[in-house]
Amino acid sequence: MTEQQEQTAEDAMMTRIGQAVMLHHGGDREEAQGRFLGLWGEIGEDGDPLHRCTLAHYMADTQEDPSAELAWDLRALSAADELTDARLHEHHRSLAVRGFYPSLHLNLAADYLKLGRPEAARSHLRRARGAVGALEDDGYGDGIKAAIARLEREVGEGGEEG
Repeated sequence: MTEQQEQTAEDAMMTRIGQAVMLHHGGDREEAQGRFLGLWGEIGEDGDPLHRCTLAHYMADTQEDPSAELAWDLRALSAADELTDARLHEHHRSLAVRGFYPSLHLNLAADYLKLGRPEAARSHLRRARGAVGALEDDGYGDGIKAAIARLEREVGEGGEEG
């Protein structure tokens, strides 16, 4: 019974994060940001890695300042490093932690490029490219691969799609 109650609480947090994401995608960046900050206060720096990774990943997208965006993307990566497939499977059976890394490193590469740090951007692009084997051949995977290729061309990394 306690395990079921804990699972419901975890699912509720993911639902609340998803609601804030929908606000942001609907154009209400400030409201989404406020909700993310409130949820971050509930989750805490040492909270569930799935919650921290998910929230930080989306919170980064609400930032106007590239330094703040980088800080949130680094939090997402750090949380992913603590996340296990077992925990992820509690949320959704088809997900694997390794599938998070192409997007996380792509975001960091974009952050570093915005901050005028092309070498750091290239480093994360190489990590993103090295992790694309974890992606499915579907719309999401194809989109991430295409975004990596675009950013590689922008920084002169010279990677290939696929």
